Amino acid sequence: MPKAEISWKRVTDDGQKLQVYARHVGREWRFFHRERRFEQWQAVPEPPLADWLELLDAVQRLITRRRLQPDDEERLRRRIRERFPEVTL
Repeated sequence: MPKAEISWKRVTDDGQKLQVYARHVGREWRFFHRERRFEQWQAVPEPPLADWLELLDAVQRLITRRRLQPDDEERLRRRIRERFPEVTL
């Protein structure tokens, strides 16, 4: 995967396992998910807060490995606050 892609797995509320990845395009993040390995990736227009927080955690880890810049984390935090104003980071 290119540096601009971060992936993880999660389980939905109804017990469905999903593979999720986020791609950094320009100044925004685009989310995709699929259930099984050989299925097509589906774009997620409104990703849930859990995906945004998982992405933030991954970005923080990549900053310590010097694969991303610290200002990338701040831009992501700002984006999460815009979409979910009730959440404190």
